[in-house]
Amino acid sequence: MDKPLTITEASRRIRDGRLAPLELVETCLEQIDRFDDQVHAWVTVDEQQARRTAEMLGRQTPRGPLHGIPLGIKDIADVEGLPTRAGSPLREDHVARQDAPLVAALRRAGAILLGKTVTVEFACFDPSPTLNPWDPQWRHTPGGSSSGSAVAVALGMCPAAIGTQTGGSLVRPATYCGVATCKPTFGRIDTGGIVPVSYHLDHPGPMARTVDDLEILLRCLVASGGAAEGPPPKPQPGGRRDESADSSRPAAPRLGLLEQFFMEEVDQPVREVTLSALARLREAGAKLEPLAFPDGFEQVQPMHRTIMAVEAAEYHRRQFADHRDSYGPLISSLLDEGLTISAVQYAAALAWQRRFRRRVATLFEEVDALIMPSTDTTAPASLETTGTPKFQAPWSCAGVPVVSLPSGVASDGMPAAVQLVGPAGDDWRLLQVARWCERWLAFDALPPLMA
Repeated sequence: MDKPLTITEASRRIRDGRLAPLELVETCLEQIDRFDDQVHAWVTVDEQQARRTAEMLGRQTPRGPLHGIPLGIKDIADVEGLPTRAGSPLREDHVARQDAPLVAALRRAGAILLGKTVTVEFACFDPSPTLNPWDPQWRHTPGGSSSGSAVAVALGMCPAAIGTQTGGSLVRPATYCGVATCKPTFGRIDTGGIVPVSYHLDHPGPMARTVDDLEILLRCLVASGGAAEGPPPKPQPGGRRDESADSSRPAAPRLGLLEQFFMEEVDQPVREVTLSALARLREAGAKLEPLAFPDGFEQVQPMHRTIMAVEAAEYHRRQFADHRDSYGPLISSLLDEGLTISAVQYAAALAWQRRFRRRVATLFEEVDALIMPSTDTTAPASLETTGTPKFQAPWSCAGVPVVSLPSGVASDGMPAAVQLVGPAGDDWRLLQVARWCERWLAFDALPPLMA
């Protein structure tokens, strides 16, 4: 098939009268009909409501940047009238009474909600039934917990979808499935109406095919009521603000290269793709400056786990006590761990997180963004895991914005990606840097399943 339309391309055609919203919806539904019995990306597809909304929008003048654009919503966010099952049998009868604020913001921008995408159970660790479309033999995980959203975008079932990240649940599935994603600054997007994992770590965010699309989505999602946000900066050399600069052609950035840990712990196929990507960026003019980690980096994984375990256990404690047999083994282990952690240990982990965020801020004093592999391996060849969050958890813990871009296909035939990390609050500038990098990475491969 032809390459799936991006939001930017589809919006232009809709505004020019060359594409009706209903036509776009029907194309997405055709892709769902073609592939979903194989990959299981969707929990619920609200076909009739999507068609009705598309017909209505087709008769209206464009009312927002997502006018007529079909989207998928990870099944931990409330969509009025649809179940929010969160991958758990305990929520089979749940029906949302109103939209989550981020969903309401997408509707106001003109989006059409196709339905709910699969999540692993309560957005934690037990793998979902979703399969990775890059492996025709169905051996490789699609990642998690936003597995359905990543697969839906990868196969053109929707131009974009919403996911969440507590450890690595946006970046990892996006990487494993060959699409782009943005984890915004912590608190940027309202988490109301979303089944929580961790109050100090949860980040909703978009998945799409391009940086332009990610920015359109993020602007709409910020309107859901998260932290206040100003206009985007215009780039100048190194990505610095310059009101006279042309924002359509951002200048070459200065990128801090974290070789310690990230290049030491990465496997050879991802290393090769990453080195090739870095070489292309350097040849295009980017300045790559090796940086050392701030003090305390070695404590990220245990501290992140402590915060996540305690806060997940607090949310689930009563239901877990009454229905333990209905929980999967990996989330059960997390909740058991959280219930045994003392208040003193939890308070110490939160204090450490605050210090870590201040230390991470110092990494950006001389660079525009950090760059490193998004994951330590390509998608593991196992359906018993969703992969490890060790390359993503530091940035979830620090609450800083991340953009992950596909950067090539590794020697095992699976996609790999680089992640760009920016200072807290500088989401728009990070997107400018990512847009520059995307131009030179020029990833355009599609999953073999689409051939």
